[in-house]
Amino acid sequence: MRHSSWDRPDGSDASDGSDAAGGPDALGGTRVAWAALGADPALLDRVSPVVREGALTARLPVIELARACVGACALAAAELAARRTRRPVPEVRVDDGAVATAFVSERHLLVDGRAPVNFAPLSRFWRTADGWVRTHANYPHHRARLISALGLAEEDASVERVAAALAERRSTEVEEAVYAAGGLAVALRTPEEWAAHPQGGAVAGKPLIRREPIGEPDASSHGRPAHRRLPDLSGDPLLPAAGLRVLDLTRVIAGPVGTRTLALLGADVLRVDPPQLPELPDQHADTGFGKRSTTLDLTARADRRAFEDLLAEADVVVTGYRPGALDRLGLTPEALAARRPGIVVAQVSAWGDYGPWGERRGFDSLVQVATGIAAVEGSGEWPGALPAQALDHGTGYLLAAAVLRSLTEQLDGGGATSIRPALTQTAQWLVHGLADDAGQRTAAEAAAAYDPENPAPWLGVAESPLGRLRHALPPVSFRGGPDNWAQPPGRWGEDAPTWH
Repeated sequence: MRHSSWDRPDGSDASDGSDAAGGPDALGGTRVAWAALGADPALLDRVSPVVREGALTARLPVIELARACVGACALAAAELAARRTRRPVPEVRVDDGAVATAFVSERHLLVDGRAPVNFAPLSRFWRTADGWVRTHANYPHHRARLISALGLAEEDASVERVAAALAERRSTEVEEAVYAAGGLAVALRTPEEWAAHPQGGAVAGKPLIRREPIGEPDASSHGRPAHRRLPDLSGDPLLPAAGLRVLDLTRVIAGPVGTRTLALLGADVLRVDPPQLPELPDQHADTGFGKRSTTLDLTARADRRAFEDLLAEADVVVTGYRPGALDRLGLTPEALAARRPGIVVAQVSAWGDYGPWGERRGFDSLVQVATGIAAVEGSGEWPGALPAQALDHGTGYLLAAAVLRSLTEQLDGGGATSIRPALTQTAQWLVHGLADDAGQRTAAEAAAAYDPENPAPWLGVAESPLGRLRHALPPVSFRGGPDNWAQPPGRWGEDAPTWH
C-alpha cells in the first residue's frame, strides 16, 4: 500500500537530513542533469545524497550516474508537488542503497520465489575472427533473425554452432549482416573507435536530454493548454502527477522505468502493446508496477478507434520503439500536438533519432558494447559490462524527470513538448562527462556501506495477480511523497483500453 515516505530503512526519522553524507561533489552529476532540464539551480539545495561505498562498483562512475538521474527525477517531482500545493519545494533524499537496488530491479525480482532469467542463451558476447560481437536474442523474433543471418537452421542453432559461425567472420561484417536481417548484433569498440564512428560523432554533438517545444500554447486559456487540469494537491502521500493520463507505448527497460516512475507519482498510466508482439513475462512483472496493460492492433479499425479515444484524453505519450516506427500511424510529435494541444511526447531510443544508426533497434547491452563501455569495463581477455543496465535505468529516470519539468513549465504558459532521450546520450555522459570529473568520485564521505548481497532494506513484497512478488522499492524520495506504488502489476494485456 502506498503511503508517504521520509523514514530511513532502519525506521528512524530523517527530518533533519542527518543521514545525508557527502559534500557538494556528491551532487556534481545531479547538478549537470538538473541544468540539462533547464531547471532552477537554486533548488539543488533541497537534495541530500546518502553516499554508500560498494554501490554499483565499476571502473566508470556508475553510481554517480545513477544518483544523478534519480536525484534529478526526485527533485523534478518535488518541484511539481510544490507548485500544486503552493508550498516550498520539499526536501529530497537520494540514498545510494535505494538507487543501486532499483538499478538492478530485474535481478531482485522473485515471482513466487522463482528468479527470472534475464538473458537468453544466444544473448551474449562471441569471439569473431578479429575481435568480439555481442548479440541480443531474448525475443523469439530477434533470435530467429540472428539465426537466419548466420545461415543456420533452427535445429542447428546451438551455442556451439553459433559460436563456430561467428568465429569465421569479422565483427563489423556480423554487425551489418545481422542488422540487415532485422536482428541485433554490435561489434566491440573502444571509446576512441566509437568517437571516430559516424554515429558516435553525431551523438557527441547532442545534449544529455533533448527537449523542445512543439506547437503553440492555447491563448484562450492565458497561455495554458485548454486540456491541462492540475488542481491543487492535498492528502498523504503527495502525488505530483495525480490527475495526469499517460499513454505508455514502450517496451523493454528504459521507457517502462520512466512510466513506472510516473505511475509511482500518481499518474494514470496505461501501457498499450500490439497483440502480435510477445512480451517477456518477468520483464512485465518488474516494470509494470502502478500501471495497467492492454493490447490494441492499431492497423485494425475497431482497435484504432479505441486508441484514438485514449489519445483524445491523454496528457503524456511515451514511446519506446525505434525512431520512425510509429510515424506511419500518425504518431509523430507534431501530429500528436496538432490533435492534442499541450501534449507532452517523450520518445526514447537506443541510438538517437539521427545519424546513420538513427533508425536502428538497440538495447542497453549493445550500446555498452558499441560506445566503448564494455572495453573499459573488461579485462585483457574478455569484454566487460556495467554492474547494472544503467543506461536503461538512468535514461528512464531522466525521461520521467523531463516529463515532470515540462508539466511544471506548462503551469507558466508552456505548450506541447517533445522529449527525446537516448541510451547513447546517457552513455556519452557516463564515459566522457562524469568519468572526466575524477574529483567527484573521491570528495564525498560515505555513510554506511552498501552490501549488494543484502539489499533487504530496499526490497518490498507485493501480492499480485502474477503471484507473490519480491521487488525493488522505488528510489525516488521526497518529503511527503510516496514510498511505493499504489498497485502491483496485473496480467499483461488484460486491462480494458479505458482511462480511470
